[in-house]
Amino acid sequence: MLLPDCTLFPHGGLPLHIFEPRYRMMLADAIQSSCFFAVGRLLGKETEELSHCAAPIGTIGLVRASRELDDGTSNLLLHGVIRVRFIEWLDGPYPQARIEPIPSIFEPESQTTAALEALREAAESISTELPDEIRTTLRNMSEQIDDPCILADVMAQQFLHDPDERQDLLELESVPARIAWICKKFSGT
Repeated sequence: MLLPDCTLFPHGGLPLHIFEPRYRMMLADAIQSSCFFAVGRLLGKETEELSHCAAPIGTIGLVRASRELDDGTSNLLLHGVIRVRFIEWLDGPYPQARIEPIPSIFEPESQTTAALEALREAAESISTELPDEIRTTLRNMSEQIDDPCILADVMAQQFLHDPDERQDLLELESVPARIAWICKKFSGT
């Protein structure tokens, strides 16, 4: 599914309202098979040659909940699973592509604790203006995540709003570089 100014990160949630006939067909196909489909960012006007109007990296998502409405449209929640590279666009009734997964692996493992601490400090900086109850909930959530890859993606999904920055960060394959970018953006460190 190609959407303008929309980026889904792994471990993030994306509510969608499916109304276009081609995407209604895509959703039906996904639900009848694996419940997975990819979301990619549409860069400008959609053309016949999708490689020219779609960002090269997107995210596979799992349909966590879907409700068809009386008019045939659907509301759903898509949960991001893994980054993917769109290798080749295929002909079909809706955008389809051959994909290549892009796993996120944080190395060196010896730096995991430091990366998590830096991300948690950035989360604290983001939340300074929020009510204490929300700050506490955010702190507790971030302390439960023990993988810097996951925490970086969760923070990006929730707190990064600029569509271009979101896409740039999604396309950044180096996890340490992603973490450094997030920490600089949100805490100035």
